[in-house]
Amino acid sequence: MSEPTAIHRELQEIGAQLEAIAERARNFERSYAGELAAVRPEFRDSARNLVHYLGLRDEDLRELQERLACLGLSSLGRAERSVMASIRAVQRALADMSGAPAGPPGDAPGDLHLRNPDARSHKRAIFGEDTDGRNVSIMVTLPTRAAGDCALVAGMIDAGMDIARINFGHDRRDIWTGMVENVRKASRDTGKACRIAMDLSGPKLRTGDMLPGPKVLHIRPRRDPLGRVIAPRRVRIVADDAPRFRRKRQVVPVPRECIEFAAVGDTIRLKDARGKKRKLKIVRKDPDGLVVESYKGVYIVTGAKLRLLRAETSERITYRVGDLPAIERPILLRRADTLVLHREKTPGEPAVEDADGHVTHAAHIACQQPEVFGFVSPGEPIWLNDGKIGGVVKSVSAERLEIEITKAKATGSKLRGNRGINFPDSNIRLPGLTATDKANLDYVVAHADAVCQSFVREPADIESLQEELGKYPDQRLGLIIKIETERAFEHLPRLLLVAMRSYPAAVMIARGDLAVECGWERLAELQEEILWLCEAAQLPVIWATEVLAREAKKGQPSRAEITDAAMSQRADCVMLNKGPHILATIRMLDDILRRMQDHQFKKTARLRKLSIATARP
Repeated sequence: MSEPTAIHRELQEIGAQLEAIAERARNFERSYAGELAAVRPEFRDSARNLVHYLGLRDEDLRELQERLACLGLSSLGRAERSVMASIRAVQRALADMSGAPAGPPGDAPGDLHLRNPDARSHKRAIFGEDTDGRNVSIMVTLPTRAAGDCALVAGMIDAGMDIARINFGHDRRDIWTGMVENVRKASRDTGKACRIAMDLSGPKLRTGDMLPGPKVLHIRPRRDPLGRVIAPRRVRIVADDAPRFRRKRQVVPVPRECIEFAAVGDTIRLKDARGKKRKLKIVRKDPDGLVVESYKGVYIVTGAKLRLLRAETSERITYRVGDLPAIERPILLRRADTLVLHREKTPGEPAVEDADGHVTHAAHIACQQPEVFGFVSPGEPIWLNDGKIGGVVKSVSAERLEIEITKAKATGSKLRGNRGINFPDSNIRLPGLTATDKANLDYVVAHADAVCQSFVREPADIESLQEELGKYPDQRLGLIIKIETERAFEHLPRLLLVAMRSYPAAVMIARGDLAVECGWERLAELQEEILWLCEAAQLPVIWATEVLAREAKKGQPSRAEITDAAMSQRADCVMLNKGPHILATIRMLDDILRRMQDHQFKKTARLRKLSIATARP
């Protein structure tokens, strides 16, 4: 018998490597037997595939991939869709090349289609049927206005919203109910399905309230770069008994009688908070009140005396300004400053300085969850305001943390109340389901199609929610776990397996807090790994946080946002946050996703005909 050639030895070595990978995948399946037995029957095959993928990725495959690519074979770069079938397909190709037997008849490659039938079924179960011409769903966070504006919600659904997200970290039950009613009504009216996902707040660490500042409204006319006034500033005056939700920032409340007596052309005179005489001219009157304009700066305070001068009769009537909202005085933090985070619910205050500029009392603010102090140690980092301000913990006591600021803008960064706090290196062990979350679950079960669990860290966090949901056996509520902490990423395989004890289920990549916790430079890498594991588990993925954020807020996207939105085609659903330009943003995302699905499906490039690829004349 002749010696095998170099190419045959190469094929034999690669075949042995592939068989070792397959055996390792089977060993992983045996070691995860308990977890696999606990998943829902609908997820049984998907869970096995996830475990096989963990076995595949348990060693560095880059050299093997190069060898396979040189032979013109699959390099297993898209094997997560069906791991064992992908391995067997390559083994059969190797057998054909070497002339060896193709293997047992019952060991067929299996389903290697782009759209795995199980994965498609799991996606439909939680997100609903695909929109015509688009296979990635769009989730949108509802603004408060959606509670009272059904036309807005209908416009959002018509623009392409498939899932409406209600964030329990904001608003209250009567607002949520208005949102639910409008989504259901708008869905019926438009004839387009729209599901509702409700987002539990979870153990989110936040700063407490700030000490209220003065109740004053500053009116500034428009000026050119030289400080010259080029246009007046217009401000609305409303009746002080008008509904609160109609109040805007630049609004002055007055007695309703003042609104009724006033007419266009009348003027309002006052002395502002500095004692300066000012005149406001009434330029419009409508059902919402008056619109006045001023060519000079005015500081209007609560209780200020106003005189209405009626143009027709020269009559002067005196009124008082109603209750204005207090201005929040943020804490301005610079590098090397000290910030005290304390247990007491005392309102936060900026630092106090003496006449020479020396700090006599450090800036301080409360922590809404002071129980975390027991899990924090000196020397550990802290991030505030979604990572915009960084510091290091200098000292810890039962009542307070003393923090040295290490990252802030050169001119100082502002910290306000109700802003996020992250301790990325601290082993925070708070309950995954708070008392507030539990109290809200009855509402979620009654009105939502899916519940989002925030700040998951360990499998026990998901189990606690599943236990509570078990109290509602007649309800089939979808479960969405949000990956937004470093510990969640570290426990990701087991988190997915525990989530698969519920059906349907999905995963949200909450990139905002995840970047703060793990480091901005690691976000792309972590996002990629989460996508891989979820694809192996055949769990639908939501691509979330700051997608087209500038477009939603300002009506003009950045170039990076467009690229990010195009890359979101790799997920099963994309989430948009609220903003004044949300309708245009939904339409833009819908258009981007429709265009991109002709070019890519998840990780796989789709080679449609290129318009520029024409033969030379």
